[in-house]
Amino acid sequence: MPQPLSSKDGSLFRQVVRHCENKQYKKGLKAAEQILRKNPNHGDTQAMKALMLSYQGQQEEAFTLAKTALKNDMQSHICWHVFGLLYRAEKNYDEAIKAYRFALKLEPESQPIQRDLAFLQAQIRDFPGYVQSRTAMLQQKPAFRQNWTALAIAYHLAGNLSEAEHVLSTYEETLKTPPPRTDMDHSEAILYKNSIIAESGNIEKALQHLDEVGNQCFDVLAVMEMRADYLLKLGRHDEAVAAYEALLERNHENSHYYDALIQAKKIDMNDHAALKAVYDSWVEKFPRCDAPRRIPLEFLEGNDFRQAADTYLQRMLRKAIPSTFANVKSLYTNTSKRDIIQELVEGYVGDFSGQVNGSAEKQINGDNATFESSVYYFLAQHYNYHLSRDLEKAMAFIEKAIELSPKFVDYHMTKARIWKHYGNIPKAAEIMDLARSLDEKDRHINTKAAKYQLRNDENDKALNTMSKFTRNEGIGGPLGDLLEMQCVWYLTEDAESYLRQRKIGLALKRFHSVYNIFEIWQEDQFDFHGFSLRKGMIRAYVDMIRWEDRLRSHPYYTRAALGAIKTYILLNDEPDLCHGPIPAGTIGPDGELDNPERKKAIKKAKKEQQRLEKAEADRIKAKKAALTGGGGDARKDDSDPLGVSLAHTSEPMKEATKFLAPLLELSPNNIDVQTAGFEVYIRRKKYLLALKCLLAAHAIDPSNPTLHVQLARFRRTLNELAEPLPSEVQEILTTEFESILSKSQDLTAWNDSYLTANSSSFPHVQAALTVRRLLVPDEKAQTETDLVSSLDLQTASIESALAGLSLLDDWRSGSEAKASYVDHARNRWKEASGFQQA
Repeated sequence: MPQPLSSKDGSLFRQVVRHCENKQYKKGLKAAEQILRKNPNHGDTQAMKALMLSYQGQQEEAFTLAKTALKNDMQSHICWHVFGLLYRAEKNYDEAIKAYRFALKLEPESQPIQRDLAFLQAQIRDFPGYVQSRTAMLQQKPAFRQNWTALAIAYHLAGNLSEAEHVLSTYEETLKTPPPRTDMDHSEAILYKNSIIAESGNIEKALQHLDEVGNQCFDVLAVMEMRADYLLKLGRHDEAVAAYEALLERNHENSHYYDALIQAKKIDMNDHAALKAVYDSWVEKFPRCDAPRRIPLEFLEGNDFRQAADTYLQRMLRKAIPSTFANVKSLYTNTSKRDIIQELVEGYVGDFSGQVNGSAEKQINGDNATFESSVYYFLAQHYNYHLSRDLEKAMAFIEKAIELSPKFVDYHMTKARIWKHYGNIPKAAEIMDLARSLDEKDRHINTKAAKYQLRNDENDKALNTMSKFTRNEGIGGPLGDLLEMQCVWYLTEDAESYLRQRKIGLALKRFHSVYNIFEIWQEDQFDFHGFSLRKGMIRAYVDMIRWEDRLRSHPYYTRAALGAIKTYILLNDEPDLCHGPIPAGTIGPDGELDNPERKKAIKKAKKEQQRLEKAEADRIKAKKAALTGGGGDARKDDSDPLGVSLAHTSEPMKEATKFLAPLLELSPNNIDVQTAGFEVYIRRKKYLLALKCLLAAHAIDPSNPTLHVQLARFRRTLNELAEPLPSEVQEILTTEFESILSKSQDLTAWNDSYLTANSSSFPHVQAALTVRRLLVPDEKAQTETDLVSSLDLQTASIESALAGLSLLDDWRSGSEAKASYVDHARNRWKEASGFQQA
């Protein structure tokens, strides 16, 4: 039973609760101590004290005190509620729900406990339980609109659309007077109900409902878009035409409106004249708009395309619009259109009088010098683009553009990109930094310069560049602010740079930072379960829930997670890297890790690691001293700024699995994810899971180079197992793997067949040679010679050539083989910085 308090202490306890709710934890703790001095075993006060300690970050002490509170008063709903809150803070949601349910048994009418339980059920996607909780809350407070809306959302998320609609309709029937038009909550609820009806598939009913209540909604654009969409789906084309024309009057740059209008007009997509007439009518109506001028270039062909492209390009180039090339580059997948654009723009060079190529637009604002530089800029981008690449011409044109406008930032940025495609990353970083210096107030060019510096492995310089737009006064400095601002792109690029340098600790530190940011985004939705209901933003809330469900399919998570997995695999294969960067060439030709040269490198790495740790500790100490008394950074100190403890993990593959699991769940059709999964599971000796990844990768792309190598490795692994597998596992492995690579298959013949079928593809040739190196180690010299010869293939790129150089390290090749490879590559890519050292 709850322990009684005197009236004075009872009043003081209510103050404790109030202080906790208002986040005045120091006052709350002081008041709690007052009560506990007189009532040392009062469970409710101990629970409230534990909760405030938890909010201050003292989780261990908070749990100890909460357990003591429960022992003192097992029948207190406050103690159980607090216990649930502590578990929720630890993300132990199952235990938190158990505690909330026990608290509700003791206090069934408690709205706070019921609300916290409901929010947690929404957080873990326990929608049937969420429906139950919301039903109970509605029964307790049926006059509260939020409870009706929340129950409808619960049914909707649980997939019961008819019941969700029924709940909203029932509430509307209880209203004695219709809400005023100024009621935002009602407006949103109407549109939400309409979207539920449409989602159920009853478009006719959705349109009828929208026509009845649409004039009560604030979001006029949403009503117009929904109505137009319904009319089109119902085949009421004349009305749909009018609806989309009304939308285009509001926004004549929306390409989706044009597509829907064409569909509503029932114009055949092959009737180019009719299509062009529609777009021309909108150009005539809105002469300054771009979309109806640009979209026809997608479907026009031949002379019609030439005329339209000429008109469009001259108009854009004379206005010196920098995004002109970006607007048209999607057309380059059609080689004839690409060639026409090239011919047209090259035709502008040398004649800037306005009488070029029979253009219909002769009188356009813009002087000849501006037009000339715009043409050069366009041609530089054209020849830098991968579908029309000629880097020598690109460099010549961008130099001409810079000569005309030496301080135009975009021109220097393009020059930097050209150097990047040459493979000269140091030069690209230098030019991009020059571009940054031309406009030091532009955040975009500042971040571009930092990105190129990271690609050049200039981490300190990149951080200094970023510091020009960060708050640097805290202990963490600019990096701390980038972490606070969740700058995912920077952290990912920084991590990949450290991985290239084999600085495993710092690479893992950055990859884990990205992982933690996605964890924060996952956790942050908790605040919106209640906030969205209070503000009435329920359509946006449902969209957010669905977005959160696929959060870790985001490209940046995928990229960071694959990078982290690669890092852990490298650490698993070369455990000495935990001490610091050790050159790959120090591994002996037979894979031995204890040769004298490597021991010397490890000793040197350890000394450097100690020096860096001391320097970082001194920097933090100096920063703290400078901030003393200045109200500086209140964030918790980072106990492992260099990622040393992360690099010293005893189970790197187990850590890699943490990054891998969400990828396999949410991005199963990404072949890079499946091949990464194989690498993790084969090292963990989880052969069934490794086979599952192989089967999934084979279904995506049977000829993938990485997959080809993995199939050979898996067959060899199964053939050379030290101990036999359980019969059930062996049977599954044999049966399923036979569908890809038969046990009786001669691997050498299989690999030769693969090489013959893909002899023109450099990555595939690399894969076949890797398998040959695995199967026939005695032919090492010939394999290395063939790898060098494959550099002459047209499909070889700088990136794949650099991958081939890393392959020689994996093969434990000698310095002569590497020198031969580098010389051959340098002859083809003379400017590439990766082949400058022999």
